[in-house]
Amino acid sequence: MNFKLAFLVGNRIVSRTTFRMSSTAETFQNSDDVLRRILKSTKTIALIGASKNTERASNHVMSTLQEMGYKVIPINPGLAKENYILHGERVYSNLKEVSSEFTVDMVDIFRNSKDAGPIVDEAVVIGAKSVWLQLGVVNEDAAKRAIDAGLDVAMNTCPLIEAPRLGINGPDESSSL
Repeated sequence: MNFKLAFLVGNRIVSRTTFRMSSTAETFQNSDDVLRRILKSTKTIALIGASKNTERASNHVMSTLQEMGYKVIPINPGLAKENYILHGERVYSNLKEVSSEFTVDMVDIFRNSKDAGPIVDEAVVIGAKSVWLQLGVVNEDAAKRAIDAGLDVAMNTCPLIEAPRLGINGPDESSSL
């Protein structure tokens, strides 16, 4: 089954994406308690698959998360080679490079489901507290590895959908940055 999603800013569509849902039953289920914990305790997000294209969902999600009060560090090897600055943040080439300068709370993954596995494994290695696999990104094995390593996991959803649904406007101010 295919789904289409559009992000609106005002009256303007800024991003459209199509994703395919598997016809097989998925075993992983997002938990509102876990989603709430991720969204409230996270301060710094490493966003894998950042794009300078304003029509891409990752671009819109990054800027909106920043507006909500999160520090979002973009990761895109091509843009990193250009020393690109995206929404006021230097673009990095990989998670290891980011983790040498920042403590990463959440790794937000805008890549295909297959590519998500090694990224999740790298998130475990750098000590991230959570991984967020975006809409259409489903990797059951990677989610299990992350959970087994003690990370919180969100899969096949978006913080821009879940935060308003859960009444969360940004990170918990009592958490240390």
